[in-house]
Amino acid sequence: MIERIEDVNDERLRFYSKFTDAQLMNYPEGSPGMFIAESRLVIERAMKAGARPVSLFIEDRWFEPSRNLVDAVEAIDAATPILRVTRAQMQEVTGYQVTRGPLAVFMRPELPTLDKLLEGAHRVAVLEGITNFTNIGAIFRSAAALGIDAILITPGCHDPLYKRASRVSMGTVFQVPWGRVDGIEELQARGFTAAALALEPDAIALDDAALKDIDKLALVLGSEGYGLDAATIDACDMSVIIPMEHEVDSLNVAAASAVAFWELRWRGE
Repeated sequence: MIERIEDVNDERLRFYSKFTDAQLMNYPEGSPGMFIAESRLVIERAMKAGARPVSLFIEDRWFEPSRNLVDAVEAIDAATPILRVTRAQMQEVTGYQVTRGPLAVFMRPELPTLDKLLEGAHRVAVLEGITNFTNIGAIFRSAAALGIDAILITPGCHDPLYKRASRVSMGTVFQVPWGRVDGIEELQARGFTAAALALEPDAIALDDAALKDIDKLALVLGSEGYGLDAATIDACDMSVIIPMEHEVDSLNVAAASAVAFWELRWRGE
């Protein structure tokens, strides 16, 4: 239902102005939570993945270019509020000086179980303690492009549905199946070989032919700077490095993930 907003204090706008990503993640109490998606592409991919929109918040200049999106939201539920505002109102509510399209609040979908997530998977990525939203989004985009079957995040890793992460991913956080895992032992128990991307003395090169022959491979990536916990490296079956030149010893974790995903992509039938 398209509505022209007159008052920026409208209660329905509170999700876009008064809630952080972390607060939305736990709201309302007892539910899977909510998240905000930003831009037409991200919103469309969220909807295609089955996420249910709570409301659509759209600036006048984006309304006509987003008409197909508006129609799609109304087709899901004609009563869903489609809140149309001026540019000044959008800036006042969100604090954004530049907008990249509409915003939408969604209910969070239930995450798949680990067994469901790994069913038929040959290449997965494990993200440990990565707290940079840009890196998380870029890793998901590379995973979608380069054939990673699923992504597992550990408790110390930031949430992929946070607004900046999903926007940087170009909505691929809704295309690559993902879930949570406490430790790589859970993957090993399901037949996966765990390879830590870490600068260890006994690490093997990423282009080692033996790596490509592994049927089920979990690539374990850590945060920039700190890297992987020593206990995680010890628990992995091997460590892997990307051979480099000019005395460069590491890449940004998002860049490293793209190199590793491409080099070790599944080549089976």
